[in-house]
Amino acid sequence: MKKLALAAVLASLGTAAFAADPVVGTWQTKPDDNGNFGHVQIKPCGPAFCGTLVRAFDGSGKQIESDNVGRKLVWDMVAYGDGLYDDGKVYSPDRDKTYDSEMHLSGNSLEVKGCVFGICRSGGTWKRVK
Repeated sequence: MKKLALAAVLASLGTAAFAADPVVGTWQTKPDDNGNFGHVQIKPCGPAFCGTLVRAFDGSGKQIESDNVGRKLVWDMVAYGDGLYDDGKVYSPDRDKTYDSEMHLSGNSLEVKGCVFGICRSGGTWKRVK
């Protein structure tokens, strides 16, 4: 019984540390090809991190309806330390493409990059929503 209790305590400590990862939170994307941007909520999913579009905005900053709200835009991002998240995917709604992606976190800025068939594109720098 003591071993089971110890395992439960250790598991909860690991989960708390994972949830406290600095990438967890809501991030504002850079404007896309149409001038629209969104808020992506990043949180743990399995052994990695995923991000879901939670709000969409037009170029003037007015919240808009979007079929992509609720859609997973980031998945399988593995934390490697020193602000690097890699081996994941990012979906770009404006181009309807999924990119092999990496992210670099520095304070409240998250640089997103992705490649598909050897063609790479910067997803720009996302800013933390406070």
